[in-house]
Amino acid sequence: MNNPIGIIAGLAALTFTQLSTASQVQDGVHSEPQHEVIYETQYQADIWGLGMGMRRGDIPFATEDDEVYDILPMLKYRNDYLFIDGMEAGLHLWKNEQHQVNAYTRFRFVDIPKELQNESQSQAFDFGLQYRFQQGPWEADAAFLSDSNKRSYGYTRTQYHWEKGGLYLNPYAEFHWKSADFNEYYYGLDQYEVGAGVEFNAGIKARYHLVSNLYLLGQFGVGRLEDEVAHLPSMDTQYQYESYFGFAFYPDAKSRESMAVRSSSPETDDDSEFLRLAHGWATPSNLNEIMTGSARTDPYNNQLTSLFYGTRLTDTLFTLPIELYFTPGAVWHHDSEVQGDLAEAVIAIKAFYTFEFGPKWRLGVAEGLSYISSVSHIEGTELEEKGYKPSKLLNYLDFSLDVNLGDIFNRHDMRNLWLGYSIHHRSGIYEKSSAFGRIGGGSNYQSVYLQWHF
Repeated sequence: MNNPIGIIAGLAALTFTQLSTASQVQDGVHSEPQHEVIYETQYQADIWGLGMGMRRGDIPFATEDDEVYDILPMLKYRNDYLFIDGMEAGLHLWKNEQHQVNAYTRFRFVDIPKELQNESQSQAFDFGLQYRFQQGPWEADAAFLSDSNKRSYGYTRTQYHWEKGGLYLNPYAEFHWKSADFNEYYYGLDQYEVGAGVEFNAGIKARYHLVSNLYLLGQFGVGRLEDEVAHLPSMDTQYQYESYFGFAFYPDAKSRESMAVRSSSPETDDDSEFLRLAHGWATPSNLNEIMTGSARTDPYNNQLTSLFYGTRLTDTLFTLPIELYFTPGAVWHHDSEVQGDLAEAVIAIKAFYTFEFGPKWRLGVAEGLSYISSVSHIEGTELEEKGYKPSKLLNYLDFSLDVNLGDIFNRHDMRNLWLGYSIHHRSGIYEKSSAFGRIGGGSNYQSVYLQWHF
């Protein structure tokens, strides 16, 4: 059998060479590379996006159920240092206009009946290294990853970005190399021996501009498992189909133009970034009880302290004065008599709406992802009562109300300082998402904070 790593490396090298050569050949004559503006679709140029949708996946195993559904949030953000694009993300270790080497993570789906997903929790974000090449609308990349038990796999992917009017299409094709231990665990279920192999996946992603910042999302893909895997007693099909349908907010064309004008202007806002320092107290109450003023006190007085950074993405949404910020955060859960110190990391996009009722007030809501080093006591006890196996990765929500301290104290030098109340919420979206362990419930903390814009 040919070396699968060599096959992948060869395919990647061939793809990258062809794309580079094509960019230098015009009218049949080889020419030197020209320094020019690289063509980008709006999707490639957009630096942010926030959406939600439903994924359908075929179950390739020999079970009574043939399909499984997931509700998945979608975040997009990129800057000079990192990118987040749906279920994959990377930190740039090195890059120039066409080439990147990234520390990389990608979510790996394992499509099994939903009643088994909470117990198995076999799908997860895996980590590795990625090389990416981009030439105008063409893009090719290769990555090598492993799961938490060092079962290795890799892929090469070629994709094309096409756009006309409000329609964007993104056809792609991938070869997946999987090691023997990866195949034996995820397809042989540790019961059947199977060697390494290569599967093929292809499909198309699409988005359509509906109005202002609102877009319709769609995806359809098909995968073909290698013969040795497809013929295992645990499997009943060689082909696996998946689809996705949802809605998302992205910059519209007008906001992109206004952002370009602002970025080229020598004058910059003095409040486009913020730091938020908060301290919170756990409550066993759900969101409905908290928002109706019926929150209960945690008998063990579990507490957290968080620090969030924010950078403004836009100051309007649907032409309304709604600001959006990309906001990663670090959270420290303090030890108590029922738990030790815990660390939590959050990435989110948060919207603020400012209004005046005497002083300036702001309502805020954030959507994102939260990963915790070990499940907290307030969360673990609720899930245990409901019979769930907890998940470290959950959906994140933040609801806040704050007031401008510059207005309160009539101090111009405090105009960028806000005092607020927030709810720090982790949950599994009511058992609707296997990405979050197919659980219902989570945890809530009520906090007070100071937020300084600069």
